[in-house]
Amino acid sequence: MTSTLEAVSMTVTQADIDLYAELTNDFNPLHVDPAFAAATPMGGTIAHGTLSVNLIWQSLARTFGAAALERFDLDIRFLRPLHAGGLITAGGEGLADAPGRYEVWVKDANGGALIAGQVALVHAGEPASD
Repeated sequence: MTSTLEAVSMTVTQADIDLYAELTNDFNPLHVDPAFAAATPMGGTIAHGTLSVNLIWQSLARTFGAAALERFDLDIRFLRPLHAGGLITAGGEGLADAPGRYEVWVKDANGGALIAGQVALVHAGEPASD
């Protein structure tokens, strides 16, 4: 197996956030109302956390193919919000002592971690861990 996941990047615009709100029916004003969000500690609209997680899936699919994603264990933490207009990159590295297990992340343009965690690809016929 490969030791480095293919990196996937995108600049998340307010239009992307609004479209994601439509797709998920999540219209929390922190995501879609710039005036409301500006008056909060966030200081402006932020992307849905799961929008960023989608880049991790893309990184895994580009590296291993979509079929590899049929079974997996994902354990991540959301560390910081992504503001509209931010460039993000998802990727990861294989863990040397755990074949099939990868450290995954989503980072901002400055390399700051927004999401961090691990994923284990589970082969067909193997039980998923708890």
